[in-house]
Amino acid sequence: MNKVITANHAVSHAVKLANVDVIAAYPITPQSSIVEELSEMCARGEVPAQFIHTESEHSSMSACIGAAQAGARAFTATSSQGLAYMHEMLHWAAGGRLPIVMAEVNRSLGPPWTIYTDQQDSLSQRDTGWLQFYCRDNQEVLDTTLLCFKIAERVGIPAMLVLDAFVLSHTYEAVNIPDTKLVDKFLPKKDAPFIIDTSEPHAYGGMMNVDCWMESRYHLQKATEMVNTVVEEETAEWADLTGRNLSPLQLHRMDDAEYVILAAGTAAWTVTLAVDMLREKGIKVGGIGLWMFRPFPVEQLRKVLKGVKRFFVVDRSVSFGHSGIFAQECRSALYDVEDRPKITGIIAGLGGREITQTGLATEIENAIADPGSDLIRWMEVKT
Repeated sequence: MNKVITANHAVSHAVKLANVDVIAAYPITPQSSIVEELSEMCARGEVPAQFIHTESEHSSMSACIGAAQAGARAFTATSSQGLAYMHEMLHWAAGGRLPIVMAEVNRSLGPPWTIYTDQQDSLSQRDTGWLQFYCRDNQEVLDTTLLCFKIAERVGIPAMLVLDAFVLSHTYEAVNIPDTKLVDKFLPKKDAPFIIDTSEPHAYGGMMNVDCWMESRYHLQKATEMVNTVVEEETAEWADLTGRNLSPLQLHRMDDAEYVILAAGTAAWTVTLAVDMLREKGIKVGGIGLWMFRPFPVEQLRKVLKGVKRFFVVDRSVSFGHSGIFAQECRSALYDVEDRPKITGIIAGLGGREITQTGLATEIENAIADPGSDLIRWMEVKT
């Protein structure tokens, strides 16, 4: 079925198809309409889930943790300060190996106060142990939500799907909503290997001693390293069922590229338009849309950048005192590669500022003409 809906409602429809057991949420702009729609679906009996309206985002994640420990398929959604508020519980979810899925609508962190988009909020959580996937459009939002449930439950790690505030969250596009039977085939009912028996409650000492705590982190890391293989398998199955392909790196005109631009979220589509503009000028440019951020697709990136002269990484975030976060990750992935391309980080689009294809193409042309600038450039900033 094709339906014209917002990206937020694409999440809601995907959660409905996923047959979740528990939805725990606290409203925050621009995420609120995800859980508002789900609450109405629950009230109408379309989603037979327990909907918990909590008093805070911290409590929302706590409720999902308890539900997942009891074997339930759990979901929540948040944005910005709300995500920051649940930071402590993100560690609990990952450390507990609980496959919770969360929609995170990118919104700038205050102060100054704003409701508009950049990726600082989700990227500030990169070391909590959660998987992270960044969506370019409303269809990817729906597909990624379902893939997150499947991937998270296979590896026992919580997953975060990330979408831009307003540019996606409140913008209407045609979305294909797959048939329930198709989704049931792809995502069967959750089979939790370890659960708490709520009919026989017990309390045990919760402290892990030094003889085994480090091993718990080792196993979490090893499970995260498995995700590349799991993603390859699950995206291939999803493509067979729907005809829609997703991959950690979405490539555009990369075959003969001498210069490459990478971005995540809606900016990745802007990159494709900027690439086409630069190609018309005879500049051999290619584009990469980063779909999977955690785990970072190191080997895939190394492979596609062979022979590239210059690599431009667009960040809607900044690690203050260093550079953009995606740029840091790319430098780390390529540091020991022989003949690696020179990497230039470009900070753009913070606080919801628009990234246009014309502006980005101009910035890339200026950067190509300025070989001395490689650590950090600020796009269209008033100094």
